[in-house]
Amino acid sequence: MDYRQAGVDVAAGHAFVSGIRDLVARTRRPEVLGTLGGFAGLCRIPQGYREPILVSGTDGVGTKLKIAQGCDRHDTIGVDLVAMCVNDVLTCGAEPLFFLDYLATGTLQPEQLTAVVRGIVVGCEQAGCALLGGETAEMPGFYGAGEYDVAGFCVGIVERDRLLDGSQVQVGDRVIGLASSGLHSNGFSLVRRILEVRGIAWSDPVPEAIAPQPMTWGDLLLTPTQIYVSIIREALDQWEIHGLAHITGGGLPENLPRCLGVGQSVQVNRLSWSIPALFNYLGELGAVPQEDLFSTFNMGIGMAVVASAMDTPGLLSWFHQRGFCAWIIGDVVTGDRTLIWA
Repeated sequence: MDYRQAGVDVAAGHAFVSGIRDLVARTRRPEVLGTLGGFAGLCRIPQGYREPILVSGTDGVGTKLKIAQGCDRHDTIGVDLVAMCVNDVLTCGAEPLFFLDYLATGTLQPEQLTAVVRGIVVGCEQAGCALLGGETAEMPGFYGAGEYDVAGFCVGIVERDRLLDGSQVQVGDRVIGLASSGLHSNGFSLVRRILEVRGIAWSDPVPEAIAPQPMTWGDLLLTPTQIYVSIIREALDQWEIHGLAHITGGGLPENLPRCLGVGQSVQVNRLSWSIPALFNYLGELGAVPQEDLFSTFNMGIGMAVVASAMDTPGLLSWFHQRGFCAWIIGDVVTGDRTLIWA
């Protein structure tokens, strides 16, 4: 016997890495040293920083992978992977610097995983970070046919005196919510269960009330997570932003208080923004209580921005001028780092 007969094709692995070199090269930054294929990736600290702080984050995309694999569509899941990591790093005020991925599969299918990497490259391009390296693991017997898992790791950089750590937030500040692009990458175990119980397949058409353009449930649910790096980095350069919160698993109640300081809470009016029809439709299909919807899904808010009450009207208009749907959704009040519904 040999390794290939045991289920691991080393030659296919080498061919896969060689095949994605040109894709990875598209994300290269001036600070990157070396080329793809070494034991480790190398990156210099960018010039111009006086007291740089490195910021790191890691994440995956959860059971959204089951939909990608069920639809045999793998070109957007890499965008989700990058988004979940860079949006987290961004909340510290950091610029994403480089990204690494981990892909694990039962049997290496080059076309399938190349599509995943293509999405990762698109995500890195949107975030302005380099795809510095990664790992591809072939694990026969651990994953079924056509199955794979992905994880990502991002490192960003921020000047120490521009680090957002909650200390800048003041009672009386206001919260702007930036629109999500849909479910992003959270709550898919509940989504899959709801549709399964209702007998809805990924290939079934979505009701017109949810998506005016004809599409399937697979198309809708695989909409990539919004990457906020470009717009937020520009806002940080032009406005005095006090805090940022990436709205992921746990929704607004769990994530928005994470950007606050000691002795603060946030009061949010859930009628202050337009909740996309998809969320309420899923709630009705699954008889999901409103509180569970808000503590599972982003409900249409993907990133929250905290700024002074004096600045928020101008900042809100600034987001609108750049094509972003945004709303003033709440206020910072005295409290114990919780979310209070108005």
